[in-house]
Amino acid sequence: MALAQNTYQIKGVVLHAKDLSPAQGATIVSKNLYAVSTEDGAFTINNVAEGTYTFTVSHIGCQPATMNVEVHQNIKEIKVFLLEAATELEEVKVNGKTKNREAKEVPIVTQTVSKEFLEQNRENTLMQTLSKIAGVSTINIGSGQSKPVIRGLGFNRVAVVQNGIKHEAQQWGNDHGLEIDQHGIENIRIIKGPASLLYGSDAIAGVVDIQQNKTPLPNSFNGEVNILGESNNDLLGVSTGITARKNKWFYRGRLTYRDYGDYKVPADRINYENYIFELHENNLRNTAGYEADASLGIGFVSEGIKSETVFSNVNAKNGFFANAHGLEVRTSSIDYDSSNRDIDLPYHKVNHFKITNNTVLSAGAHILNIDLGYQNNNREEHSEPVPHGYMPTPPDTKERLFIKNTYSLNFRDTFKPTDQHNLVLGLNTEYQNNNIGGWGFLIPEYNRFTAGVFGYDQFKVNSNLHVLAGLRYDIGRVDTKAHYDWYPSTVNNDDGSTSYIHLQRSKNKTLDFGSLSASLGLSYIQNKTSYKINIGRSFRMPLANELASDGVNYHMYRFEQGNIDLDPEISYQLDLSVDHAEETFSVGVSPFVNFFQNYIYLNPTSSYFETIQIYEYTQAKVFRMGGEFNASASIFKNLQLDASVEYVYSRQQSGPKEGFTLPFSPPLSALLSAKYQFNKLLFFEKPQLIADFRITADQEDIVPPEEKTDGYQVLNMSFLSKLNAFRNNAPLEMRIKLNNVFNTKYFNHTSFYRLIDVPEAGRNISLSLTVPF
Repeated sequence: MALAQNTYQIKGVVLHAKDLSPAQGATIVSKNLYAVSTEDGAFTINNVAEGTYTFTVSHIGCQPATMNVEVHQNIKEIKVFLLEAATELEEVKVNGKTKNREAKEVPIVTQTVSKEFLEQNRENTLMQTLSKIAGVSTINIGSGQSKPVIRGLGFNRVAVVQNGIKHEAQQWGNDHGLEIDQHGIENIRIIKGPASLLYGSDAIAGVVDIQQNKTPLPNSFNGEVNILGESNNDLLGVSTGITARKNKWFYRGRLTYRDYGDYKVPADRINYENYIFELHENNLRNTAGYEADASLGIGFVSEGIKSETVFSNVNAKNGFFANAHGLEVRTSSIDYDSSNRDIDLPYHKVNHFKITNNTVLSAGAHILNIDLGYQNNNREEHSEPVPHGYMPTPPDTKERLFIKNTYSLNFRDTFKPTDQHNLVLGLNTEYQNNNIGGWGFLIPEYNRFTAGVFGYDQFKVNSNLHVLAGLRYDIGRVDTKAHYDWYPSTVNNDDGSTSYIHLQRSKNKTLDFGSLSASLGLSYIQNKTSYKINIGRSFRMPLANELASDGVNYHMYRFEQGNIDLDPEISYQLDLSVDHAEETFSVGVSPFVNFFQNYIYLNPTSSYFETIQIYEYTQAKVFRMGGEFNASASIFKNLQLDASVEYVYSRQQSGPKEGFTLPFSPPLSALLSAKYQFNKLLFFEKPQLIADFRITADQEDIVPPEEKTDGYQVLNMSFLSKLNAFRNNAPLEMRIKLNNVFNTKYFNHTSFYRLIDVPEAGRNISLSLTVPF
């Protein structure tokens, strides 16, 4: 490409020869000419005179390559393929540091989840997939829904972020899962502990950050089809994705569909509220469902700018275990056992539409990140129209309707005023509009606005000692709307008369909140050992359900009552981390101590509403401590052993439940894993055999009305391999997984269905096949 008279432009891309992945940070050097490859391996050299030049291309972990380039008017784009050096090194970033080194320098307890991990451990939901990580567990709602729990805390205390935007649905509900397609995700960053400094309210316990996928290579096209089948719930699923890029423009898209029946448990009857419910062929009746997902991303990348807009939609319909939705099912005319694939009442439908835009601008010494987002969450909950108390028979099955619209804006400016300081200044804003419908009231309509400004500095004392300090201030406003029953209730007046009025369930109320967050941490690297310490203050605004709920939750068979006088939660936490790595083994420990000044929880009272017990939101001081231990060893070249242990201790130090733990507290648990890598087995290429043995202790430390949960041991097995089915094409990837090998009957203390003594799913065989193209 000609730039001026007798000068031209050299453009090219540097790739790893073994897998054609981009070589970011490669140097391209000739006499008086120099360039560094970008994130996607591309490089540009301007103002080059006509002639022949010799370039040396170097990259950490690769053998240097030398090439001769003839520069003239019709010069074409250059492709450079680098071979691995004799000693393999980790993937590097443009500054020459490995990702592992960068993680060690940041004094925050984090864990990176790779695409390889996600593919090898994929379960029915994303959060079930991540539950293999120490300190991460799930609240499961059947086989198709779950939500994350980090170190014993979940719901709106754990923020789930996708493409820089916080996922906003109805995560306050016990039986509400996440609307995220786990296929096509390449990288997840998990933060264990308070992260309000970076993510604001709702990140008081941790973050699951689903990060952007890498930019496709120039002039590339690839895709995959993933086919999945499971035996326990007769699941059939398919997901196909493509990515492509010409020069500066790129796109990616994905379609996913899953259809499944009732899942089976190792039990033939369930005891709920002293009633025995027989299970037909071990099927947990009416837990079938389907999910249809679609996403499309369009991006542009050029010198000094990268921008991508992603459109996504998740549509799902799931049945609830019929016998968990009150006792009315005893008189229902529905034949729940006629088919294990039909979705009868009660069920829910949810559609989550999301648009995100992520733009990165290079402005001199500043890197500007701008994230924009819009989300629409439409959730319907249907159940049989049955009269309750003064409420007559409802006109239809739509018990509740929740419609949430969320608008988000994030801004971040990163710059280095000196070599020792790396400063970040930022702003987060979010506005929610929430509307309701249906004949069953639980929470009011409300609007919610939050905004926060933050700044932090990572200071390099020397190459092995780093300090991170930051401050943040947030403001928030919640506007709740008045709501009246659609039916009259009988009220006995003080004068002996009787009135028939539509009871008011909520009022027009405006509440303002504000709080300061802070974090101070230090990381020190001494040879093969890294040390981290971090102390922080975080906060969380009360949610509308905590402030203003006033209705019967028939999914939990209780009357939930909000408290308009709740204060924001304030949490103080100390995190420590020590990791040591040798060539053949590694070991790490990450303890924490946490204190909540005013933890919000739902407390059962001695009062009743029409024979249904009233639960009221209240606050208490809470002390928590615990941590994780990890170890890994390569016994010999082909055998790797891993072990992890996690534990959380909680104690309420004030309030009506003083002396008790917190609800859904996970018990002491350990995971032992063994992975054997075959060189070749028959026609299987690089097959792996993996065994995971989960050991969980009894959970006797409970808070009423929870019940104690016995410990258990569960064995899961996996076989993974590549198959060279098509000549000259990338190999197929196959995974056979056998969960709950011995069909063990056990209870998960953090499961939604544990409250009604429903055991976890029985033996399940899954077969997954990924076909690249």
